[in-house]
Amino acid sequence: MISLMLLTQGDIGTALIDAAEHMLGHRPPLLAAIAANNAESPEQLAAKIKQRLDELDEGQGVLMLADIYGATHTNMARQFLRKDKVEMITGVNLPMLIRALNYRKLRLTELIDKALAGGAGGIVCAISTTNPVEIDR
Repeated sequence: MISLMLLTQGDIGTALIDAAEHMLGHRPPLLAAIAANNAESPEQLAAKIKQRLDELDEGQGVLMLADIYGATHTNMARQFLRKDKVEMITGVNLPMLIRALNYRKLRLTELIDKALAGGAGGIVCAISTTNPVEIDR
């Protein structure tokens, strides 16, 4: 099973995990969050990311789901990326996390496709979806 690590500003990752746990009725295994904060140096954050990757990886790989590409925490995480071993998707949302949790037995490249589709598919303009007439905004 592929491990998942959420890498976000503050407690966003923990909140997403809590929401997923609520929806699924249990805490999924091999799932963790790292909260980036301004109190840590980039080097401390990189060490924390590396430690958590080592703890989570059981040989099937780790997919990091992060909030913002180009922020310090994602820049620090990039040094640990290894094709088909440790990969990262940014723009994490709850539909992306749920999709990733449901398809963790696939290969990492296939899981990435499923997670991306779940994340993008979860972004909907509700008024356009329920009432396709033009709305004067």
